[in-house]
Amino acid sequence: MAGLQPQEDPLKMSYRENWKVQHEKLHVKHRGHEAMHAEMVLILIATLVVAQIVLVQWKQRHCRSYNLVTLLQMWVVPLYFTIKLYWWRFLSTWGMFSVITSYVIFRATRKPLSGRTPRMVYKWFLLIYKLSYAVGVLGYLAIMFTMFGFNVFFRIKAEDSMDVGVIMLFYGLYYGVMGRDFAEICSDYMASTIGYYNMGGMPSRNLSHDICAVCGQKTFVDVDEEGIIEDTYQLSCNHVFHEFCIRGWCIVGKKQTCPYCNEKVDLKRMMNNPWERTHVLYGQLLDWLRYLVAWQPIIIGVVHGINFSLGLE
Repeated sequence: MAGLQPQEDPLKMSYRENWKVQHEKLHVKHRGHEAMHAEMVLILIATLVVAQIVLVQWKQRHCRSYNLVTLLQMWVVPLYFTIKLYWWRFLSTWGMFSVITSYVIFRATRKPLSGRTPRMVYKWFLLIYKLSYAVGVLGYLAIMFTMFGFNVFFRIKAEDSMDVGVIMLFYGLYYGVMGRDFAEICSDYMASTIGYYNMGGMPSRNLSHDICAVCGQKTFVDVDEEGIIEDTYQLSCNHVFHEFCIRGWCIVGKKQTCPYCNEKVDLKRMMNNPWERTHVLYGQLLDWLRYLVAWQPIIIGVVHGINFSLGLE
Protein backbone atom coordinates (compact mmCIF):
# COMPACT_ATOMS: atom_id res chain seq x y z
CA MET A 1 0.00 0.00 0.00
CA ALA A 2 2.92 2.28 0.72
CA GLY A 3 4.13 1.93 -2.90
CA LEU A 4 0.90 3.27 -4.37
CA GLN A 5 0.91 6.98 -5.21
CA PRO A 6 -2.26 8.95 -4.64
CA GLN A 7 -3.93 10.13 -7.83
CA GLU A 8 -3.67 13.87 -8.35
CA ASP A 9 -6.78 15.98 -8.54
CA PRO A 10 -7.40 16.94 -12.22
CA LEU A 11 -8.63 20.36 -11.11
CA LYS A 12 -5.25 21.12 -9.51
CA MET A 13 -3.22 19.88 -12.50
CA SER A 14 -1.91 22.16 -15.22
CA TYR A 15 -3.11 21.84 -18.80
CA ARG A 16 0.11 20.06 -19.88
CA GLU A 17 0.00 17.64 -16.92
CA ASN A 18 -3.66 16.84 -17.57
CA TRP A 19 -2.92 16.23 -21.26
CA LYS A 20 -0.05 13.90 -20.32
CA VAL A 21 -2.29 11.85 -18.00
CA GLN A 22 -4.99 11.55 -20.64
CA HIS A 23 -2.38 10.54 -23.23
CA GLU A 24 -1.08 7.77 -20.95
CA LYS A 25 -4.64 6.50 -20.37
CA LEU A 26 -5.17 6.39 -24.12
CA HIS A 27 -2.03 4.28 -24.60
CA VAL A 28 -3.14 1.87 -21.88
CA LYS A 29 -6.61 1.57 -23.41
CA HIS A 30 -5.33 0.72 -26.90
CA ARG A 31 -2.41 -1.50 -25.87
CA GLY A 32 -2.50 -4.83 -27.71
CA HIS A 33 -4.89 -3.60 -30.43
CA GLU A 34 -2.27 -3.41 -33.20
CA ALA A 35 -4.25 -5.69 -35.56
CA MET A 36 -7.40 -3.62 -35.08
CA HIS A 37 -5.50 -0.41 -35.73
CA ALA A 38 -4.03 -1.85 -38.94
CA GLU A 39 -7.52 -2.75 -40.11
CA MET A 40 -8.73 0.78 -39.39
CA VAL A 41 -5.84 2.25 -41.40
CA LEU A 42 -6.72 0.02 -44.37
CA ILE A 43 -10.36 1.14 -44.15
CA LEU A 44 -9.23 4.78 -44.13
CA ILE A 45 -6.98 4.33 -47.19
CA ALA A 46 -9.64 2.40 -49.13
CA THR A 47 -12.29 5.01 -48.33
CA LEU A 48 -10.01 7.86 -49.43
CA VAL A 49 -9.24 6.12 -52.75
CA VAL A 50 -12.90 5.31 -53.49
CA ALA A 51 -14.03 8.80 -52.48
CA GLN A 52 -11.40 10.40 -54.71
CA ILE A 53 -12.51 8.33 -57.71
CA VAL A 54 -16.19 9.14 -57.11
CA LEU A 55 -15.51 12.88 -56.71
CA VAL A 56 -13.35 13.06 -59.84
CA GLN A 57 -15.98 11.25 -61.92
CA TRP A 58 -18.73 13.45 -60.51
CA LYS A 59 -16.78 16.61 -61.31
CA GLN A 60 -16.06 15.47 -64.88
CA ARG A 61 -19.62 14.36 -65.66
CA HIS A 62 -21.69 16.90 -63.68
CA CYS A 63 -19.40 19.83 -62.93
CA ARG A 64 -22.17 22.32 -62.11
CA SER A 65 -23.87 20.15 -59.47
CA TYR A 66 -20.47 19.19 -58.02
CA ASN A 67 -19.50 22.85 -57.60
CA LEU A 68 -22.84 23.77 -56.03
CA VAL A 69 -22.76 20.90 -53.52
CA THR A 70 -19.12 21.62 -52.70
CA LEU A 71 -19.88 25.30 -52.13
CA LEU A 72 -22.83 24.43 -49.88
CA GLN A 73 -20.63 22.14 -47.80
CA MET A 74 -17.90 24.77 -47.64
CA TRP A 75 -20.49 27.13 -46.24
CA VAL A 76 -22.23 24.75 -43.79
CA VAL A 77 -19.54 22.36 -42.47
CA PRO A 78 -17.39 25.04 -40.74
CA LEU A 79 -20.58 26.52 -39.28
CA TYR A 80 -21.38 23.18 -37.62
CA PHE A 81 -17.94 22.92 -36.00
CA THR A 82 -18.06 26.61 -35.03
CA ILE A 83 -21.29 26.20 -33.07
CA LYS A 84 -20.17 22.88 -31.59
CA LEU A 85 -16.80 24.21 -30.40
CA TYR A 86 -18.04 27.74 -29.47
CA TRP A 87 -15.81 29.61 -31.94
CA TRP A 88 -17.79 32.84 -31.70
CA ARG A 89 -15.11 34.96 -33.36
CA PHE A 90 -15.26 32.90 -36.52
CA LEU A 91 -19.06 32.85 -36.34
CA SER A 92 -19.19 36.66 -36.29
CA THR A 93 -16.92 37.01 -39.35
CA TRP A 94 -18.83 34.19 -41.10
CA GLY A 95 -22.10 35.99 -40.42
CA MET A 96 -20.89 39.33 -41.79
CA PHE A 97 -19.41 37.69 -44.88
CA SER A 98 -22.62 35.73 -45.49
CA VAL A 99 -24.90 38.76 -45.16
CA ILE A 100 -22.88 41.00 -47.49
CA THR A 101 -22.22 38.23 -50.01
CA SER A 102 -25.91 37.31 -50.05
CA TYR A 103 -26.77 40.89 -50.93
CA VAL A 104 -24.11 40.95 -53.67
CA ILE A 105 -25.44 37.69 -55.15
CA PHE A 106 -28.97 39.07 -54.99
CA ARG A 107 -27.88 42.14 -56.99
CA ALA A 108 -25.93 40.01 -59.50
CA THR A 109 -28.88 37.73 -60.25
CA ARG A 110 -31.46 40.47 -60.84
CA LYS A 111 -32.90 41.04 -64.31
CA PRO A 112 -32.52 43.56 -65.80
CA LEU A 113 -29.00 43.99 -64.45
CA SER A 114 -28.06 47.42 -63.16
CA GLY A 115 -25.08 49.04 -64.89
CA ARG A 116 -23.29 49.52 -61.57
CA THR A 117 -23.77 45.97 -60.33
CA PRO A 118 -20.83 44.23 -62.12
CA ARG A 119 -18.30 46.73 -60.80
CA MET A 120 -19.76 46.47 -57.30
CA VAL A 121 -19.65 42.65 -57.45
CA TYR A 122 -16.09 42.44 -58.67
CA LYS A 123 -14.84 45.12 -56.28
CA TRP A 124 -16.35 43.23 -53.34
CA PHE A 125 -14.91 39.84 -54.30
CA LEU A 126 -11.58 41.39 -55.29
CA LEU A 127 -11.46 43.00 -51.83
CA ILE A 128 -12.22 39.62 -50.20
CA TYR A 129 -9.57 37.99 -52.35
CA LYS A 130 -6.87 40.52 -51.45
CA LEU A 131 -7.77 40.49 -47.74
CA SER A 132 -7.72 36.70 -47.64
CA TYR A 133 -4.38 36.71 -49.45
CA ALA A 134 -2.86 39.19 -46.97
CA VAL A 135 -4.27 37.41 -43.90
CA GLY A 136 -3.11 34.02 -45.21
CA VAL A 137 0.41 35.30 -45.84
CA LEU A 138 0.58 36.88 -42.37
CA GLY A 139 -0.60 33.61 -40.84
CA TYR A 140 2.06 31.65 -42.70
CA LEU A 141 4.75 34.13 -41.60
CA ALA A 142 3.56 33.85 -37.99
CA ILE A 143 3.89 30.05 -38.17
CA MET A 144 7.41 30.32 -39.62
CA PHE A 145 8.18 33.00 -37.02
CA THR A 146 7.31 30.51 -34.27
CA MET A 147 9.01 27.48 -35.83
CA PHE A 148 12.33 29.35 -36.05
CA GLY A 149 12.00 30.53 -32.44
CA PHE A 150 11.79 34.28 -33.10
CA ASN A 151 8.88 34.51 -30.66
CA VAL A 152 11.39 34.21 -27.80
CA PHE A 153 12.90 37.59 -28.63
CA PHE A 154 9.49 39.23 -28.17
CA ARG A 155 8.62 37.16 -25.07
CA ILE A 156 5.65 35.56 -26.79
CA LYS A 157 4.67 32.02 -25.89
CA ALA A 158 5.09 29.50 -28.70
CA GLU A 159 1.53 28.25 -28.20
CA ASP A 160 0.08 31.76 -28.54
CA SER A 161 2.03 32.76 -31.65
CA MET A 162 1.36 29.38 -33.31
CA ASP A 163 -2.36 29.65 -32.55
CA VAL A 164 -2.49 33.13 -34.09
CA GLY A 165 -0.65 31.92 -37.18
CA VAL A 166 -2.88 28.88 -37.70
CA ILE A 167 -6.08 30.90 -37.17
CA MET A 168 -5.01 33.62 -39.60
CA LEU A 169 -3.95 31.05 -42.19
CA PHE A 170 -7.29 29.27 -41.89
CA TYR A 171 -9.24 32.53 -42.15
CA GLY A 172 -7.33 33.58 -45.25
CA LEU A 173 -7.67 30.26 -47.06
CA TYR A 174 -11.31 29.69 -46.12
CA TYR A 175 -12.64 33.09 -47.14
CA GLY A 176 -10.43 33.04 -50.22
CA VAL A 177 -12.06 29.81 -51.38
CA MET A 178 -15.57 31.03 -50.57
CA GLY A 179 -15.02 34.34 -52.34
CA ARG A 180 -13.75 32.69 -55.52
CA ASP A 181 -16.64 30.23 -55.68
CA PHE A 182 -19.33 32.86 -55.10
CA ALA A 183 -17.61 35.16 -57.60
CA GLU A 184 -17.74 32.42 -60.23
CA ILE A 185 -21.50 32.02 -59.70
CA CYS A 186 -22.01 35.77 -60.05
CA SER A 187 -19.81 35.85 -63.17
CA ASP A 188 -21.97 33.21 -64.87
CA TYR A 189 -25.19 35.08 -64.10
CA MET A 190 -23.90 38.50 -65.10
CA ALA A 191 -22.26 37.28 -68.31
CA SER A 192 -25.53 35.76 -69.48
CA THR A 193 -27.53 38.82 -68.39
CA ILE A 194 -25.31 41.47 -70.01
CA GLY A 195 -25.54 39.59 -73.28
CA TYR A 196 -22.10 40.14 -74.83
CA TYR A 197 -21.04 36.54 -74.28
CA ASN A 198 -23.02 33.32 -74.62
CA MET A 199 -22.29 29.62 -74.30
CA GLY A 200 -21.86 29.21 -78.06
CA GLY A 201 -18.88 31.55 -78.05
CA MET A 202 -20.39 34.09 -80.50
CA PRO A 203 -21.16 37.62 -79.26
CA SER A 204 -24.87 38.37 -79.19
CA ARG A 205 -24.42 42.17 -79.08
CA ASN A 206 -22.09 44.61 -80.78
CA LEU A 207 -19.35 46.08 -78.57
CA SER A 208 -18.04 49.61 -79.10
CA HIS A 209 -14.32 50.28 -78.79
CA ASP A 210 -14.74 52.31 -75.58
CA ILE A 211 -17.16 49.96 -73.78
CA CYS A 212 -16.10 47.42 -71.12
CA ALA A 213 -17.61 44.03 -71.99
CA VAL A 214 -17.79 43.02 -68.32
CA CYS A 215 -19.86 45.87 -66.93
CA GLY A 216 -21.12 47.52 -70.11
CA GLN A 217 -19.87 50.98 -69.01
CA LYS A 218 -17.52 53.35 -70.84
CA THR A 219 -13.74 53.39 -70.30
CA PHE A 220 -12.59 56.96 -69.71
CA VAL A 221 -8.84 56.18 -69.61
CA ASP A 222 -6.86 55.13 -72.67
CA VAL A 223 -4.81 51.95 -72.62
CA ASP A 224 -1.47 53.82 -72.68
CA GLU A 225 -2.53 56.29 -69.95
CA GLU A 226 -2.27 55.89 -66.19
CA GLY A 227 -5.57 56.32 -64.41
CA ILE A 228 -6.08 57.96 -61.03
CA ILE A 229 -8.39 55.28 -59.64
CA GLU A 230 -7.99 52.41 -62.10
CA ASP A 231 -6.33 51.74 -65.45
CA THR A 232 -7.73 50.35 -68.67
CA TYR A 233 -6.55 46.91 -69.78
CA GLN A 234 -6.38 45.61 -73.33
CA LEU A 235 -6.28 41.88 -74.01
CA SER A 236 -4.50 40.18 -76.90
CA CYS A 237 -7.82 40.23 -78.81
CA ASN A 238 -7.70 44.09 -78.61
CA HIS A 239 -10.82 44.38 -76.44
CA VAL A 240 -10.52 46.84 -73.56
CA PHE A 241 -11.82 46.60 -69.99
CA HIS A 242 -11.76 48.40 -66.68
CA GLU A 243 -8.99 47.19 -64.40
CA PHE A 244 -11.30 46.05 -61.60
CA CYS A 245 -13.64 44.36 -64.05
CA ILE A 246 -11.08 42.27 -65.94
CA ARG A 247 -9.15 41.38 -62.79
CA GLY A 248 -12.33 40.25 -61.12
CA TRP A 249 -13.38 38.33 -64.23
CA CYS A 250 -10.06 36.50 -64.73
CA ILE A 251 -8.52 36.14 -61.28
CA VAL A 252 -11.48 36.13 -58.91
CA GLY A 253 -14.21 34.78 -61.15
CA LYS A 254 -11.84 32.19 -62.70
CA LYS A 255 -12.93 33.12 -66.25
CA GLN A 256 -9.73 32.99 -68.29
CA THR A 257 -11.40 33.94 -71.57
CA CYS A 258 -12.38 37.29 -73.06
CA PRO A 259 -15.92 38.19 -71.92
CA TYR A 260 -16.75 39.33 -75.47
CA CYS A 261 -15.10 37.02 -78.01
CA ASN A 262 -14.26 34.02 -75.76
CA GLU A 263 -10.56 34.14 -76.72
CA LYS A 264 -8.06 32.70 -74.25
CA VAL A 265 -6.66 35.34 -71.89
CA ASP A 266 -2.90 35.52 -71.35
CA LEU A 267 -2.68 36.33 -67.64
CA LYS A 268 1.09 36.98 -67.88
CA ARG A 269 0.51 39.96 -70.16
CA MET A 270 -2.11 41.34 -67.80
CA MET A 271 0.24 41.23 -64.80
CA ASN A 272 3.26 43.45 -65.31
CA ASN A 273 4.66 43.16 -61.77
CA PRO A 274 6.18 39.81 -60.69
CA TRP A 275 4.47 39.95 -57.27
CA GLU A 276 1.07 39.99 -58.96
CA ARG A 277 1.64 36.53 -60.41
CA THR A 278 1.55 35.05 -56.93
CA HIS A 279 -2.19 35.78 -56.95
CA VAL A 280 -2.63 33.15 -59.66
CA LEU A 281 -0.68 30.58 -57.65
CA TYR A 282 -2.69 31.51 -54.58
CA GLY A 283 -5.89 30.98 -56.54
CA GLN A 284 -4.73 27.51 -57.59
CA LEU A 285 -3.97 26.71 -53.94
CA LEU A 286 -7.50 27.77 -52.98
CA ASP A 287 -8.97 25.50 -55.64
CA TRP A 288 -7.03 22.56 -54.17
CA LEU A 289 -7.98 23.48 -50.61
CA ARG A 290 -11.68 23.29 -51.49
CA TYR A 291 -11.48 19.48 -51.49
CA LEU A 292 -9.78 19.43 -48.09
CA VAL A 293 -12.31 21.67 -46.34
CA ALA A 294 -15.51 20.53 -48.04
CA TRP A 295 -15.10 16.79 -48.50
CA GLN A 296 -12.50 15.65 -45.97
CA PRO A 297 -14.84 15.94 -42.92
CA ILE A 298 -17.49 13.95 -44.83
CA ILE A 299 -14.98 11.24 -45.73
CA ILE A 300 -13.71 11.04 -42.14
CA GLY A 301 -17.33 10.77 -40.95
CA VAL A 302 -17.91 7.86 -43.35
CA VAL A 303 -14.76 6.15 -42.03
CA HIS A 304 -15.97 6.55 -38.45
CA GLY A 305 -19.34 5.09 -39.43
CA ILE A 306 -17.70 2.04 -41.01
CA ASN A 307 -15.49 1.51 -37.97
CA PHE A 308 -18.46 1.84 -35.64
CA SER A 309 -20.54 -0.68 -37.65
CA LEU A 310 -17.64 -3.17 -37.52
CA GLY A 311 -17.11 -2.67 -33.81
CA LEU A 312 -13.67 -1.06 -34.21
CA GLU A 313 -12.46 1.62 -31.80
